[in-house]
Amino acid sequence: MNYRHAFHAGNFADVFKHAVLTRVLLHLCRKDAPFRVIDVHAGTGRYDLARGEPSRTGEWRKGIGRLIEKPPSGAAGELLAPYLALVRGENSSGDLKRYPGSPAIAQALCRAQDRMIFCELHPDDHAMLRRNVGHDRRAKAIEIDGWTALKAYLPPKERRGLMLIDPAFEEPDEFRRLSSGLAEAHRRWATGIFLLWYPIKNREEVRLFERRIAGLQIAKILRAGLDVGEPPKSEALHACALAIVNPPWPLEDELKTLLPALAQALANTDRAKFHLDWLAR
Repeated sequence: MNYRHAFHAGNFADVFKHAVLTRVLLHLCRKDAPFRVIDVHAGTGRYDLARGEPSRTGEWRKGIGRLIEKPPSGAAGELLAPYLALVRGENSSGDLKRYPGSPAIAQALCRAQDRMIFCELHPDDHAMLRRNVGHDRRAKAIEIDGWTALKAYLPPKERRGLMLIDPAFEEPDEFRRLSSGLAEAHRRWATGIFLLWYPIKNREEVRLFERRIAGLQIAKILRAGLDVGEPPKSEALHACALAIVNPPWPLEDELKTLLPALAQALANTDRAKFHLDWLAR
């Protein structure tokens, strides 16, 4: 499959990934020590939902469109509030027209002492990423293959931080590259938090990938998944997961609250579901 960010901006998978990303960044901000964010498949950073690829697919309407219109209440609503506030902050008119990608979320939450590296190989996307990052002295937008960045920018000088790995899955060996990339990245930066996003289409391929990373002798890998359900015979992506290496300790309990609320808010059929467990602990 091809999961280039622009075509799927704001869909259910983005909502899931970015809600978790926001929670992790907020936990990193709880300590004064600086941290590093490295986004190895950054995309353009921000997306115009009314034009271009997002407008052609319209996937955002079943994702962030639903969540903004009717956010969960109670504890789940409180956990989602910072993420939704960032989305609303991109839309001063009140209408949902723009969506912040992971670089924009990181820029909004990182502090003066923190640093960010955003990697994007596609020339047009990189040019737009540089414009969207702007003159932020904390951040660099670099035109580089994300897989190369796993070696090029690790370890950073900061012991703390986060690496987001969410490739487009354009190549047939992407799952194997993801597992081998994690092994190399964790060897170089064992104290970092790693978020690995992956689609669930071929379930046998996904099981093999999860078995591989579970066998990497990494101490802590939390697995969270969301399936919003699709009508029979639909080819649309409806399930994805995050493997979270070295998750902040409150995150598991937060996801126990968040995932049921997201499954309910983003459900396409009554077969929507979620899962949360440990691949390694």
